[in-house]
Amino acid sequence: MEEIQEKNLNSDTITKLEQVVETILGKDKATFTLRDKTSGEILYTYRGEHLMRPASNMKILTGAAAISELGLDYRFKTEIFIDGNVEDHTLNRDIYVKGYGDPTINEATLKHFAKVLREYGIRYVKGKLIGDDTYFSGETLPPGVDDEGETHYYGARISPITMSPNDDFDASTIIVEAAAGNIGEKPMFNVIPHLSGLQIFNEGKTVDKNAENTLEIRRINNTNHIVITGELPEGETAKVWVSHQDPTKNTLLFFKELCKDAGIRFEQEDAIASGTTPKHAKLIHTHESRPIAEMFSIFMKLSNNSIADIFLKTMGKQKHGIGDYVHGLKVVRAYLEKRHIDFATWQFADGSGLSHHNRLHSNGLSELLYKLQKEPYFENFFESLPVGGNTNRLVGGTLKDRFLEPELQQQIFAKTGYIHEVNTLSGYVTGKSGRDYIFSIMLEGREEGIPFLDEGLKVIIEIV
Repeated sequence: MEEIQEKNLNSDTITKLEQVVETILGKDKATFTLRDKTSGEILYTYRGEHLMRPASNMKILTGAAAISELGLDYRFKTEIFIDGNVEDHTLNRDIYVKGYGDPTINEATLKHFAKVLREYGIRYVKGKLIGDDTYFSGETLPPGVDDEGETHYYGARISPITMSPNDDFDASTIIVEAAAGNIGEKPMFNVIPHLSGLQIFNEGKTVDKNAENTLEIRRINNTNHIVITGELPEGETAKVWVSHQDPTKNTLLFFKELCKDAGIRFEQEDAIASGTTPKHAKLIHTHESRPIAEMFSIFMKLSNNSIADIFLKTMGKQKHGIGDYVHGLKVVRAYLEKRHIDFATWQFADGSGLSHHNRLHSNGLSELLYKLQKEPYFENFFESLPVGGNTNRLVGGTLKDRFLEPELQQQIFAKTGYIHEVNTLSGYVTGKSGRDYIFSIMLEGREEGIPFLDEGLKVIIEIV
């Protein structure tokens, strides 16, 4: 039997918790820590120092560090420069867009940038539209992204210049919608907001309504080519988020089209480039994002990987002058050290938890959740957590379809986590007794771990 630590729980309750671990969670597959929410005392721990992959529970660390070190009022900016003179509505050189990681830029933002250029008097550009994405450095592809994930939204590349297709801030992606046509015909498709330099090759086929839906929409790795394959039954639709191959260039290609719509023409057909803004370039516009306080809940409830790594790289740039994973994680470590969290054995690779190289333990994660209650930003943090069984996706988030039983409503406030064969859940829960607890459960080695995790937590709530 694993060593356990008992505080304020009677032997019968301890025995029942052991049975939950052994018969539901899985003795060799789980770590579990239960703390008193008020005192922080560990009431029960099973392999609480055992290192596990946290999946998106890593966002608890990244998110807490971001709102502490950057601040809830922090706004990402994007700057527009011109290098050259404007004569007779003609800019004789280049336009520079310098990005700082704003994940909320969308079609409306880019239209506004085009309007700014027009109001400045520009109608014709002899030079290029150049993206300055030097604020971040290192690899754009997040650590741990495999060939499958490289083209999906959860593995989208991280760039200081990016755009989102919706209000979920799925940065560096577009949405491709497909709808069945007549039998034998190719499905119809629609792109939100714009192809942005990507190309679609439609090899799909509409089939009888009783046939199996095998339609697949994906970008071929390291290319701008999106391929639609498979069969889509009559009357059915499909919707897929596809990541950009090069967020900076893909975003600027869309911006160039919006400039055209605004009556601004470029002399060069191939006018998109990357580069560093010259010191003598003239700043003509600064756009600021909504504050972190307004995007934090969406980040946590919907478990947005792109925002996690944007936060991380921004912290590295702000604190150490280098916007990469290494220096962002230095900020996270300093944040934990200042709060006396024992993370000596922990391993970090990214800010989102997508990488299988991250390692945490449930004792330390639950200790952080306890100490967060004393922080001035705790209310914002707590309200960002998914709420079990609340079917409003902006409240329930990734828990909106779990813990739907009436007696569990408003009882579970916790961050979910999933990567292949890993499921995690850590947060705050009220037991059947009415007592409040902090918990952290991490499972690994199961193809489908959610049923085991959820059933285990439901029984734990009944016990305590």
